[in-house]
Amino acid sequence: MNILNIILIFVVAFLAGCEGILDQFQFHQPLVACTLIGLVTGHLKEGVMLGGSLQLLALGWANIGAAVAPDAALASVASAIIMALALSGGSTNVTEAISTAIALAIPLSVAGLFLTMLARTFAIPMVHAMDVAAEDADFAKIERIHWAGVAMQGLRIAIPALILCFIPAEVVTNTLKAMPEWLKGGMQVGGGMVAAVGYAMVLNMMSTKETWPFFALGFVIAAIPQITLIGLGIIGVAFALIYMKLKGLALNSGSQNAASGDPLGDIINDY
Repeated sequence: MNILNIILIFVVAFLAGCEGILDQFQFHQPLVACTLIGLVTGHLKEGVMLGGSLQLLALGWANIGAAVAPDAALASVASAIIMALALSGGSTNVTEAISTAIALAIPLSVAGLFLTMLARTFAIPMVHAMDVAAEDADFAKIERIHWAGVAMQGLRIAIPALILCFIPAEVVTNTLKAMPEWLKGGMQVGGGMVAAVGYAMVLNMMSTKETWPFFALGFVIAAIPQITLIGLGIIGVAFALIYMKLKGLALNSGSQNAASGDPLGDIINDY
């Protein structure tokens, strides 16, 4: 990688780290982060493919109470850099590079979770410093500390990404070539399972008795090879509009029958 590639990767990684906390522009999402890393390294198509696979898994990650989800930012940025290094080192097997990156994304997300815990621990004295500044009405100091805390979150992703950039591409390529075939095959199967499990987690959260018919129709239509992704997207939008229209009609019908004068009958109809 040249200096320009490294600078652009550092910027993307820094923004992904900040967005892991801010959640405003979604730079930390795999589909965005991997695509941007692929763009700045000259492997845009492969970055989109990797981001799409990891995004299915990350859709099931969420912070619930004090439980913090695995770090999607580090998993996305680091795995995309490793994929780019593998491809830049002369490896022409795109599937192998992507499957290896997907297999490494899970341990990287756990490592990112550890870095997140460290960053939030270091943020505690910063909060106390902001409290002291608030007592003195020093709003400029509060703002400086605030920006320092956000920058710390960005650096927790940018620094590991910068370290990965200095790994020679030949090292990554030779490591992949040295792997036995059974391990490469296992990584490819695991990469496919990651996407399947992630999508299953999303279905488990979204599935209702009203939406299952649309899921079934979608799987059947997706099996038709003549329909492109754009066509499938249009069909999905049409299904969504049909569902919203039917739901609106059902709500309007329920409101019209609400004042029927028979409260017991209305309760029975609701159930």
